[in-house]
Amino acid sequence: MVIQKGAELCFPQLLNSSCRKPILHWSKAVFLNIMLPCLSLTTAALNLLVIISVSHFRQLHTPTNILLLSLAVSDFLTGFLILPLEIIRNMACWVLGDLMCSVYTYLITSLFCASTGIIVLISVDRYVAICDPLHYPTRMTVVRSKLSVCLCWFYSTFYSSLQTKDVLINPGRYNSCYGECVFLISNIAGTVDLVLSFIFPVSVIIILYMRVFVVAVSQARAMRSHVTAVTLQSSLNQTNKSELKAARTLGVLVVVFLACYCPFYCYFLVKENVVNDSATFFVIILYYVNSCLNPLIYALFYPWFRNAVKLFITFQIFTHDTSGANIL
Repeated sequence: MVIQKGAELCFPQLLNSSCRKPILHWSKAVFLNIMLPCLSLTTAALNLLVIISVSHFRQLHTPTNILLLSLAVSDFLTGFLILPLEIIRNMACWVLGDLMCSVYTYLITSLFCASTGIIVLISVDRYVAICDPLHYPTRMTVVRSKLSVCLCWFYSTFYSSLQTKDVLINPGRYNSCYGECVFLISNIAGTVDLVLSFIFPVSVIIILYMRVFVVAVSQARAMRSHVTAVTLQSSLNQTNKSELKAARTLGVLVVVFLACYCPFYCYFLVKENVVNDSATFFVIILYYVNSCLNPLIYALFYPWFRNAVKLFITFQIFTHDTSGANIL
């Protein structure tokens, strides 16, 4: 009987301090063994294609694509690092130690924050492009986009360090037994995080895109009702159409992000103890799904991404001077 009890422990040699091995429902076990590894590989592979495409082709070095590149980096790290660790944490006992548990907590918090910040930057980019198109080339340059991305990542790392400083200083602080990896926050810290990570950025995103939507609709009606033979005006209309199409595509990106992002924080508002609730796993996975959906959105709406994928599949990217190729 004692042997059987020890066999149920994560570390049988630590009878008094070891956690028990988790007992998973068959549906969750199948999901963790099949679906989640496939999601991890697909997310990492698709976002790696986006990273290589934007980095390799000089024609794609635009302010908007710099923001998409940064979002792809965050999504790639989510698929390559966070999802495998999430599988380990939910599938079996945490065997990587308290230090890796602290690193995992820090990474997931940092990437959450970085993704949200980049979506806000994308909303600002589209707001300037649609609502103030004449000043867009001077206000949204490649250099400023890179600087904005760097500041966003700096803020996310700094904010995550403050939020997870307890487990970074004292790894395993909230673990009740060996083989566990949990992270708890106080009510005050949770409220502050709710405001900074959810209410404020989501409000900014919604307000900016509501303004973009109103202006885009008015511009679309104006272009349909006004026909001119002037070449300059025709060129301007063509530019407006391109910007409107980009705004529509990135609007889909933002809507999908909010659809995957909001359930966790809404769940946080309803439940007092989110960390130990089993349903938390599914709302977190829904957020991870967003990292895989983003490159699929690019594939549906961006011809340059489809053209870049064709060059990869046919190995033409390894030919001479493909970085200057026209893939738009």
